[in-house]
Amino acid sequence: MYKNHRISLVMPCYNEEHGLPQVLGDLPSIVDEVVVADNNSTDRTAEVAKSFGAIVVTEKKQGYGAAYKTGLCRATGDIIVTMDGDGTYPRNFIPILLDVMIDENFDFITCDRTGHKDKPSNRLRVFGNDVLNFFIWILFWFNVRDSQSGMWVFRRWVLGHLSLTSDGMAFSEEIKLEAMSKKKLIRSIELPVYYKERHGVSKLRIWRDGFYNLFFLFRKRFGLLGQAPPLVEPSSRNLQKQSNA
Repeated sequence: MYKNHRISLVMPCYNEEHGLPQVLGDLPSIVDEVVVADNNSTDRTAEVAKSFGAIVVTEKKQGYGAAYKTGLCRATGDIIVTMDGDGTYPRNFIPILLDVMIDENFDFITCDRTGHKDKPSNRLRVFGNDVLNFFIWILFWFNVRDSQSGMWVFRRWVLGHLSLTSDGMAFSEEIKLEAMSKKKLIRSIELPVYYKERHGVSKLRIWRDGFYNLFFLFRKRFGLLGQAPPLVEPSSRNLQKQSNA
């Protein structure tokens, strides 16, 4: 509990038995609930998560977005924090981000890793991220510095107003597109965080995922993906906010 808000942490995991102890071992005590969405792991991911008291839900459909959807539907907190299970995102930033959200009345925060990594990263990944950021600006007319970041903090009611169609890696950019484009309803901001080298083996397929995410942006922009039902029902409190927007 933090400032009268219940906090959930949601992580999609595929073979993260090495990263999970790093994440779960130093979580701030303000996190009330941890939901690990196990995406067909073949290692001890589920066992390790349960040993730290996490709720483990299974998503059989392979994909980053599919796992996230299952995990987000299970989360019950007033505010949801997300991150990958590989130990790359800073757990000690959670109270800072919550302070900004609650004190400044934001609804959605996405984290920017660029320029804040403690070791040089794969230059191809950085270039690919920059290309996707550029096309987001061209196609959707707003700036984002790190479209592929997997750390977000948002009020749970936000999920009731997002059409999240992607079951793959494009889920990361799609949730930002959905939230940050609804400026009259959802107050959003991008904030910097530091970023560490991951534990375990990366699942990112740089060329395949990069081109898929780029193609996804065009399909999203021109309405070729249709609409997906919201992951939660819109709350009455938020419907009033929408009517006043």
